[in-house]
Amino acid sequence: MRGGGRFATLRGRMKNSLASPRLSRELRTIEKMFELWCAAHHAPGAGGPCGACRELLDYAAARLGNCPYGDEKPACAKCPIHCYKPETREKVREVMRWAGPRMLTRHPWLAVRHLLDGRREAPERKKKG
Repeated sequence: MRGGGRFATLRGRMKNSLASPRLSRELRTIEKMFELWCAAHHAPGAGGPCGACRELLDYAAARLGNCPYGDEKPACAKCPIHCYKPETREKVREVMRWAGPRMLTRHPWLAVRHLLDGRREAPERKKKG
């Protein structure tokens, strides 16, 4: 179910801003994490995410699409720029903490790549002017 899934419309909307393979993979990873979370906590078998999960995922996708690092993006936990609102950041962290271990059995390739990406340091930012 690689190209579809519950969040296919989101991926379609974000296609232009996430043209690089790395950012597209990161979006797929967070989609899968939210699919697992929502199915277990909110809407099992509903055929789509609940409103709260859709809102969080839309927010995360927008932040990902606007990341100033682009394809060189570090893991959010290692990034010197905190583009998430504090309460939203904490909720996404909660989803990732819960879904991360489950990703190893359900989506192993995405999980391993996500762990490797987490080792990436933030590149030097170019100075303006």
